[in-house]
This record gives sequence, C-alpha cells and structure tokens, in this order.
Amino acid sequence: MGIAVHHVWHPDVGFTAAQVRNLGVAVSKGPYLVLMDGDCVPEVDFIARHRALKQVGCFVNGSRVLLREGFTRRLLAHTEAITSRSIGYWLRRRLSGDVSKLTGLLRLPDSRYRLQPKFVWKGIRSCNMAVWKSDYLTVNGFDESFVGWGHEDADFVLRLHNAGLLRKNGFCATEVYHLWHPEASRTQEGVNADKVRQRQATGQVRSTIGYQESIDAADVVVRSWG
Repeated sequence: MGIAVHHVWHPDVGFTAAQVRNLGVAVSKGPYLVLMDGDCVPEVDFIARHRALKQVGCFVNGSRVLLREGFTRRLLAHTEAITSRSIGYWLRRRLSGDVSKLTGLLRLPDSRYRLQPKFVWKGIRSCNMAVWKSDYLTVNGFDESFVGWGHEDADFVLRLHNAGLLRKNGFCATEVYHLWHPEASRTQEGVNADKVRQRQATGQVRSTIGYQESIDAADVVVRSWG
C-alpha cells in the first residue's frame, strides 16, 4: 500500500517549532496526529504502539531515550543501525553509557494507570506526542507567540487539559531515540515558563497566535510524493 508523503518547508528564522508543527498539521489528512521531531529515531512499531494507545478524550505524551554524542555521530555516519536490535545490543549500549535508559525495550500494556487527570510539567515531550486532529484544532494548535526555546510544548499540553482532555502517558511503549546535538539558547525559558503559569491561572484554551493564524499567513513550500 502506498503512503503519501508531504514535505513541509519554511525559512530557518530561529526556533520556530510551534509554527512548523502547525504548518505540518495543515497538510495532514487523517483524524489522528502523531508528532515527532527531526532529531528523533522511532522504532519500527512506533506508529503501531501509538495506535494501540489512542483514546477519545485523551492525548498521548510519549518519552525518549537520550543518545550520547559519540554514539550519535556513529549513527549519522551510517556505521550502525539502532532499530530492531536485540536486548543484548541495548544492554551493551547502556553499560557503555551510549544511552540514558532501557525503556525503549519495554512495551507495557494500556491501562488506566496511564491517565493523568491534572496538568504537571514533568515529562512533557512534544518530540513524541499524539492527539486527535479535532482536539488540536479546538486549542488552535501550538502557540507561536512563544519566542525562542522553552515550554511551548507545556503550554500546548496545558491548553489541552483546559479544554477537558486527559493526558495519557506513553512511556514504556512509544519511546523514540533522541540524537545528541548542541542545545539551543535557553535565554527565553524563564519568560516562556511565566507565560504558562499565567495561563494556568486564567484557564486559557486557544493559542494567541496558533494554527489558524499560521495557515492564514503561511510562507511555506509543500512537496508531495506518493
């Protein structure tokens, strides 16, 4: 079965994760969205595991396994592959310090223990997240008024909670492997965190500058295959 691929591109003008996610969602066709960052490598069953956890009234927040710099460089040089590897392989990588944890080996079943009714900052990972498209549109997507690195993902999760959705933890089921790279500037982190705290108090649901505003003023090129 063929799969249509749409590559969405827009200018590199700094940390604009919120905008490019909104633009990507704008060209999507399905009712359910699985988000992943370009610095992450999924396992072969990544989509299948997200499919198994999807639930009406919920969004799924997955987790990641951090890879060390030297290990990442070997992967990018195509001298090693990390998908569909054995337990022994990952045990060796963990003992050598190449990976931060072994949760990528686990596939724990779905159950109520995954549901998190209240908003908490801990473990929010927009590099591995799934949400119904209708819920994404209800909160007007990611908020592009967040400038620089930091907490646009926490804001998105908060507003989903404010809209009445439950966070469902995808840990030990949907892990991705996060490639090492130099960190982005954290100069705006405090300002962005304060904005999220303000929205905790106000109960804001829709983003200030979000999905609708982004597609109305899009400076984007879309290439399609399939």
